[in-house]
Amino acid sequence: MDITGTIRNVLPPKTGEGKNGPWKKQEVILETEGKYPKNICFTFWGDKAESPLFRNGSAVKISFDLESREFNGRWYTDAKGWKVEPAGGEAPQISEDNTIYHDESNAPTDADDLPF
Repeated sequence: MDITGTIRNVLPPKTGEGKNGPWKKQEVILETEGKYPKNICFTFWGDKAESPLFRNGSAVKISFDLESREFNGRWYTDAKGWKVEPAGGEAPQISEDNTIYHDESNAPTDADDLPF
């Protein structure tokens, strides 16, 4: 499966030692495109956890697999990314406070303007 969006947040990388040796995990939050955008957490393992595209505001295309598993009667679903590449088109605008604006018409013009 593939999905395109903007990286909203890059979480701190996690590392550890398992029975098969050391491991590394990187989680990123992707905001999807469209009228009703969604935030999805993708997990990248091993060498795939190191990508220069993992930056807030990067427009990317992520290839991933979904996997669910049961534990104590509850089901948990992971979105495991296996490839990340730049998305086509323009990069979104990012304000100084790292708020992402997909086009200039939604960006605030003055800090004193109230949204209501």
